[in-house]
Amino acid sequence: MIIHIVSQGDSIYSLSRRYGISIQKIIADNSLEDTERLMIGQAIVIDTDSVNHTVAPGESLYSIARRYDTTVFRILSANPSITDPAQIKVGQVIVIPFSNEKLGTIDVNGYAFPSINSAALENTLPHLTFLSIFSYQVRPDGSLAPIQDVPLIQAAWRQNVGPMMVITNIKEGASFNSELAHTILTDQNVQNTLLDNVVKTLNEKQYFGLDVDFEYIFPSDRENYNSFIKKVVDRLHPLGYTVTTALAPKTSADQPGLLYEAHDYAAHGALVDHVILMTYEWGYTYGPARAVAPLNLVEEVLKYAVTVIPSKKILMGIPNYGYDWTLPFVQGSSARPLTNPGAVNLASRVGAQIMFDAQAQSPFFSYYESGKQHVVWFEDARSIEAKLKLVDKYDLGGVSYWTINSFFPQNWIVLNSMYNVRKVR
Repeated sequence: MIIHIVSQGDSIYSLSRRYGISIQKIIADNSLEDTERLMIGQAIVIDTDSVNHTVAPGESLYSIARRYDTTVFRILSANPSITDPAQIKVGQVIVIPFSNEKLGTIDVNGYAFPSINSAALENTLPHLTFLSIFSYQVRPDGSLAPIQDVPLIQAAWRQNVGPMMVITNIKEGASFNSELAHTILTDQNVQNTLLDNVVKTLNEKQYFGLDVDFEYIFPSDRENYNSFIKKVVDRLHPLGYTVTTALAPKTSADQPGLLYEAHDYAAHGALVDHVILMTYEWGYTYGPARAVAPLNLVEEVLKYAVTVIPSKKILMGIPNYGYDWTLPFVQGSSARPLTNPGAVNLASRVGAQIMFDAQAQSPFFSYYESGKQHVVWFEDARSIEAKLKLVDKYDLGGVSYWTINSFFPQNWIVLNSMYNVRKVR
């Protein structure tokens, strides 16, 4: 695999000729709507094991190897006709091999809403270990608001993916609710009813395990939440179910804020099978324009997390979306969510050059509409590759995508070029 950054004069046709890949495959692998125009700065994934390179004036095997992020030794191994590495000639065609070596085998979780398009689900499942179906909303009496999850569960098992039941403290018709969490976490009878309902659902619907995603918990309920998670684990582990929790992105144990304080990394890390770190939403719907998951900030979370959670239990969150903000930012205004392919196709429609922020390792672009300036931050193959390198750097268990409701082929090509994905059976 190679990630090609579009420059002046590039076209799908020229890339097809240059890399020996069909036009149709380039279009499909990169979700291109406008097949007549590529935008400068756009990342194009070329899914191939090797390419042919025509030697240009001033090039050496060393400079060519650096260009393709490979080694002179690998190039020589693929080109036995080169007997003198110092004597390559202008116009000579050299095969450039790409390494098939993987960085390891990881777990990959994908959150999905029951409304997910069947094609997006079927196309994504081959790349997943777990499918977390979002979500069963817990009621104050310990009952669960029903969801239409059976088709997703059946589809997951057909592709050896473990379906995960997700419970949340989302108030029906509203959002995450602190009072609802307090009710659950402080009433043992309600907890017993809840766990009875969870076990019944896990068994009847043939789930693989449980993901507890309680957010915006009162800081005073921190120990109550820890005790509840222990109770969940003690109930489910003997029955053969795995337990996962989703935690806010913290950089210290005492990080202030309603989102963070009740999420005890060390306690969860000691109890559960996996911890999903929600390392996204720095750029969010009601906030100012910025990268959704800046690499430097994601890494700060990981640096802390691996000091208190066994690294192999950690699944790093990756956003599968972007936002379109109208400038100047006004408090109370909202950004428009975009899929990652949708962001690139928007850039094509408005004729915007795509830029790349080196610190955040994230792409962005600006455009004007109806006299208003817009800025769009999203994910592409480069930002995904940078994030996935952190999995190896910190020896993590894997990654978790929010959400897989939009199919993003670039992501899966990059991931599968770097890692093998574990299946549950």
